[in-house]
Amino acid sequence: MPARRRRSTALAVAVATAAALGATALAAAGATSAAAAGTPLEDYELTWGIKESYRSYVTGTAKGTFTLTEGASQAPGNGAFTFVDGTGSYESTGHTVNLAFRGGLAIESRAHGFALTLSDVRFDSKDAEITADVTRDGTTTQDVPLATVAVTRRMTDMATTLTAEAAEVFGSASYEGAAGDPLTVAHKPAPTPTEPEPAPSTSESTPSSPDPDPDPEPTPSVSSSTSTSPAPGGSPEPSASPGEAPAQGEIAYGTLGWGVKESFRTYVVGPLAKGTITTSGGASQAADNGPFTFADATGTYDTEADRLTASFEGAVTFKGHEKNGGYGLDLTLTDLEAGLDGGSGTLTADVTSLGETSQDVVLADLEAGSADLTAEDDVITVDGVAATLTQAGAKAFGGFYDAGAALDPVDLAVALNADADLPDGSGSGSGSTGGSGGTTAGGTTSGGTGSTTGGTGTTTGAVTGGSLATTGSEIPAGALGTAAAVAVAAGAGVVLAMRRRRTAGER
Repeated sequence: MPARRRRSTALAVAVATAAALGATALAAAGATSAAAAGTPLEDYELTWGIKESYRSYVTGTAKGTFTLTEGASQAPGNGAFTFVDGTGSYESTGHTVNLAFRGGLAIESRAHGFALTLSDVRFDSKDAEITADVTRDGTTTQDVPLATVAVTRRMTDMATTLTAEAAEVFGSASYEGAAGDPLTVAHKPAPTPTEPEPAPSTSESTPSSPDPDPDPEPTPSVSSSTSTSPAPGGSPEPSASPGEAPAQGEIAYGTLGWGVKESFRTYVVGPLAKGTITTSGGASQAADNGPFTFADATGTYDTEADRLTASFEGAVTFKGHEKNGGYGLDLTLTDLEAGLDGGSGTLTADVTSLGETSQDVVLADLEAGSADLTAEDDVITVDGVAATLTQAGAKAFGGFYDAGAALDPVDLAVALNADADLPDGSGSGSGSTGGSGGTTAGGTTSGGTGSTTGGTGTTTGAVTGGSLATTGSEIPAGALGTAAAVAVAAGAGVVLAMRRRRTAGER
């Protein structure tokens, strides 16, 4: 695992305005010096569970333990971990933050022979990643990137994607590119004095303090419904306005961001399938073989009942294993529809596989981080919705993946009237929007920008349902045809042979 040079804490998170965090400090110290140094931040907490199936594996099959130190804690029921006393700075030019947190997490299994410790956990919104110092066998590697983060303005339930380094740290090759647990970064202000304070006058907004901005959190506090912290634009979020959309009605337009499954995209354009990914009908794909955006939403919403149903235009086609002008893999998804009711729902699509079409197939069960649907500036945004492959979806994919497999998270952004503006980056799936559609083929993207790194898409020793699955491959052999299946099986056999040489402590 390559060592990474420790970054400065002068960087910081994309979520708030300079008016909220830097105006007073800039006036006191001068705009140039304050912008260079950043506005100090403190009293933050980071909550992240790494990956639920990994926690189940450690305490289940591996009969291991999690030990928290230096103020870190774990939620009941083998839940997520919380790291405390986050300090860092906010950089007003890019509206980014960098925070370092206190707390250690020791992970050990004598039965499976592994022991490691995570410490100095950091969140950098500019680089959109989580890092930590990793100690094993008495050696510490600093600032190991464990996950990339789909940063959102409120920093709650942000989707994460595990890195290649995380796969090596946690001992399972299948973790590379897999969805991690959602990440929340929240401001936890210091306790107020116990002695009663006199009723403040309307002109006294803050207590006497040497700190020019005693509560410099970059977003409105999630726990305070009466917070007047400005949203981007510098004004408090309105509770109502004469032109605000009603609680129920029809969607004006919107986007859905979804990557299907990152390992599948990599496989299609990789050296085995040697295929292409093509978007059409208004859909587009982000650069570097990224996720897809489906546009022109129609449907209905009800923010009082927390219900949303939206259909989207656009199609994506995966082709691979070409032979004599035909394809062993030929799959098209179109007419996508997402529905949420109280935070739960489904994702459906028309599926055409090898020339046969099945309509309105329920591909995935959806689970949002919150049951509430809230309109802000006449836009409903739901980011990082967990998507789990259904039995019907597994059949539609020709047995590529088993039912229950985690798919890429889904992002929804819908406007409630024609004058509303969707937020930048909405509908980005597990990455960022970009590219203009076209075709991704064997490592290059036409009609977009950037290049796609190929790969085999193989994974071994996947952790499923809290236990180690049998060693195998995530390559979709089931529907590739005889010749393709033979090639895939041969590749998986090589991986299996290599796998058996690993020590008992690795997964």
